[in-house]
Amino acid sequence: MDDLWAVAVGVFQAWMFVVVFFIMLPAMCGLSLGVTSVYIQILVKILEWATIRIQRGRQEQPSVPVPLPNGIIERAGGSMEEEMAPLRNSVSPAGAEFSLSDALYFYKEGVESMVDDQVTQRFSSEELASWNLLTRTNQNFRYISLRLTVIWGLGVFVRYGVLFPLRITLTVIGLSWLVIGTTLVGFLPESSVKTWLSELVHVTCYRICARGLSATVHYHNRDNRPQKGGICVSNHTTPIDVVILANDGCYAMVGQVHGGLMGVIQRSMVRSCPHVWFERSEMRDRHAVTSRLRAHVAAKNKLPILIFPEGTCINNTSVMMFKKGSFEIGGTIHPVAIKYDPRFGDAFWNSGKYNMVSYLLRMMTSWAIVVNVWYLPPMTIQDGEDAAQFANRVKSAVAHQGGLLDLDWDGGLKRGKVKDSLKEEQQKKYSSIITGQNNVDDHDFSSLTT
Repeated sequence: MDDLWAVAVGVFQAWMFVVVFFIMLPAMCGLSLGVTSVYIQILVKILEWATIRIQRGRQEQPSVPVPLPNGIIERAGGSMEEEMAPLRNSVSPAGAEFSLSDALYFYKEGVESMVDDQVTQRFSSEELASWNLLTRTNQNFRYISLRLTVIWGLGVFVRYGVLFPLRITLTVIGLSWLVIGTTLVGFLPESSVKTWLSELVHVTCYRICARGLSATVHYHNRDNRPQKGGICVSNHTTPIDVVILANDGCYAMVGQVHGGLMGVIQRSMVRSCPHVWFERSEMRDRHAVTSRLRAHVAAKNKLPILIFPEGTCINNTSVMMFKKGSFEIGGTIHPVAIKYDPRFGDAFWNSGKYNMVSYLLRMMTSWAIVVNVWYLPPMTIQDGEDAAQFANRVKSAVAHQGGLLDLDWDGGLKRGKVKDSLKEEQQKKYSSIITGQNNVDDHDFSSLTT
């Protein structure tokens, strides 16, 4: 028994030595020994080989199901008037009047939405062109060949037997360092030294956690990184977005006060850094939230606020409507586009299907996290532009830079019904067509629909 205990202690000491000196300390200093880079390169080669083997297996075994591609409906992509024009011209002369053929357009739109709508598919995992050797992404290709099955089995051992314990260790160390470090810094008097130490603790913690997820992050246009007194807005795929962004700079977080472990972390963080936490009752008071955020932005020496205006996680394929509240605060907006590489793991958090613990377990047993982050030039509201228009302009810039679909739909449809305002917008568009007017104001629209 003593011999077994001595062996266990020796293994633990060796494990902690490797974790601390070869992973944690280089991560805290922003350095890399190149192990993760080599690991990613090996993964790419293995996945490329698996793709070729799967394609060959499909030819040899026609009975193997072929996964359906994303988007089985080919949409024209034009405006309502452009899509109605051919229908109207085919049955009656074009003109500003009602045509029975208009019903065909709405019938087509309704069928397309039922078969393949643009909203609900954004709240499910992104489909892959080929299997990435994770059981959770495809159940059909594991047994195409003996070699592929062996590689899959070795992958299970590596992910669960080696990477998972390593990532758990680094996560525990990172979060412990965050709580202890920020608590100790919080006892210092307000000064430039306290600010510097607070930022150092935050950055080193997030770097350890990022390394614990085998994250490879490519930052582009770093000259455009958010500055103090500004507002950083980004598309939102996963709670890990915070770790990815804070790995390259400090931000003031905005969110609701929680209990339990999350509450302990929040209370320790706010001791050393002016994060903005709201009570549940305050979150319903839009004026109170805006006032506190506006006061934070007005202090040019405070960290930039990090906000995800979509209000929910989207599946790494699209950018949905940015809520205008973030753009009513004032100040300079620093847009950021984030795009994950789905080959190495599905970063999307489907909160309706997985709780936070289950999601983190899935991420820690994935191959890795490979992500590109683009810092866009700062943007300010233009003359004659309201907050909603400004939000839409920023959203379009983020979608274009990240290679994501630019959708006007509200991410709140994930949990709620379509707002009446969205329905009225479509009704107004149709009213403008049958009346021959480019714009129909609210008074004219109400007279048309009553």
